[in-house]
Parts: sequence; C-alpha cells; structure tokens
Amino acid sequence: MSPKAVVAWIEAIRGEVCVKQACAWLGIARATYYRWKAAYETKQTNPIVEIIRQRCQEHRFRYGYRKITALLQKEQSINHKRVQRIMQREGLQCRVRVKKRKPTGQPAQPAEHLLKRQFQADGPLNKLVTDITYLPFGSRMLYLSSILDLYNGEVVAYSIADKQDTEIVLDTLRQLPDQPGMLLHSDQGSVYTSQAYQRAIKGKGITMSMSRKGTPADNAPIESFHSTLKSETFYLEGLTRTTTAIVEQTVREYITYYNSIRIQAKLKNQSPVDFRRLAT
Repeated sequence: MSPKAVVAWIEAIRGEVCVKQACAWLGIARATYYRWKAAYETKQTNPIVEIIRQRCQEHRFRYGYRKITALLQKEQSINHKRVQRIMQREGLQCRVRVKKRKPTGQPAQPAEHLLKRQFQADGPLNKLVTDITYLPFGSRMLYLSSILDLYNGEVVAYSIADKQDTEIVLDTLRQLPDQPGMLLHSDQGSVYTSQAYQRAIKGKGITMSMSRKGTPADNAPIESFHSTLKSETFYLEGLTRTTTAIVEQTVREYITYYNSIRIQAKLKNQSPVDFRRLAT
C-alpha cells in the first residue's frame, strides 16, 4: 500500500483499532505512520498546491512548469523549481504530445524566398506566414488554412473546408485588411502557385515569398502553430474520432484561446492580443 493509502486506511479505522495495533498489522512503525500522516496533511493543506492544480486544469494541462510559474508570478513570488517539484509530485505535468505534419504537394511556379527565416517583425501585419494542415479527426477529412502574424504570433485569418483547393486559401486571404506592403510567406504548394491566388495577392498589394523546395523549416512558425493546435486539442483530449461539427468547434475555440488567452514566453508571458494592444 502507498503511504497515502496507509494513512487513509488507519484514519478510517481509528475508532475501532488503535494506531499501534493497525501499524502492527501492516508491519510498519508508528513513527513511520505519523511521518507519512504529517507529510500528507502538509501537502493537502498547502494552498499553492491547489492553486497550481487549478491553473493546470484551466489550461487543460497544455502548460509546463515554466508557463505555470509565469502565471503565478503575476500574483505572488514563487520559484520555478518549486513549481516544477509540485507539478511532478502531483502528476500535473504538461500532457501535450507533439505530432508532426507530413509535407504535401509539389512546387509549380515558386516565388523568391524573401523571408529568409527572418521570423521577427517590427509591427503588426508586416510579415505573415501561411499554410494548410490536415484535420483527420471527424467523419470526413477537413483542412485548416491559417495566416499567422510574425509580429506577435497572432492568427489573423483562417478557414476550414473539406477540400484542399484554391478556394480555401482565397477565402483566408480575403480576411486580411487592404494594407499594401505586407509580406506573405508560404510553401510551394499548388494552391499558392496558382494564377488565381497570385492575382489575388497582387490585387491586395502583398509581396509573395515562398520556401525553398523540401525545406519546411523556412516556414517554421506556421508549421509550429498547426502542430501545437493539434497537440493541445485533439491529441491531448483523445479526439481522434469525432464529428465534423466538433472538429470545427474545437479549432475555432482553440484559435480564440490561442490569440487571447494562451501566454507565450517570447511575448513576455502575454497572449498575442495582449502583446499587440500593449505595444500600440
């Protein structure tokens, strides 16, 4: 029996059997029992344990000890090593399982690689990245097209469809404001090299940039976002087979959470929306 189970059992029968007799039955010393009891009661009454548990549950165990520490430090002073020890002891560690996306499609008429892995931007809507990912979790295959702002990692446009065609990327593109001078980077997928997409890009005054062939790292931020989305929703919650409606709802709710609530270390532990608002 575990120390916790021993303490619980002896406490349950203390009205009928003395501690000495109960310990004798279990083959443990009374001093050992009282040490276990004191440690268990200390852990149970320590308010920081419950606060950490609540924070982990609020974010569905998507955060590791560093982000949980960042949240707690907004309210009190606490060392990250202490948070790490408590999370390990209580089984509250991050449960996200990273899944990698398989590359798809072949390049046709690629644009020049202008972004050159310069993933920092001086202001909103200066540098954007876009990609499409699979959503194979519902009754039929869905696809998510997203556009990410490199300034603060905010998802500024997205579309969900049951076809990976030019229309899904055009619908995503239409959501961008008419602000000439933006740089939009993608891979060399056929939807991005299509004439219809290139006309729409030029019509908005956007400059195109494309990854080099077979180099997904050239578009790492959007690849990372799509991986994070799947890991922190479908894989974390075991939604490997559900309805199409739930898939769409899950994605929409997560993007709202990602933009407005989920903190990022590179944004000084702020959400993308908070970072943008405070910087402007």
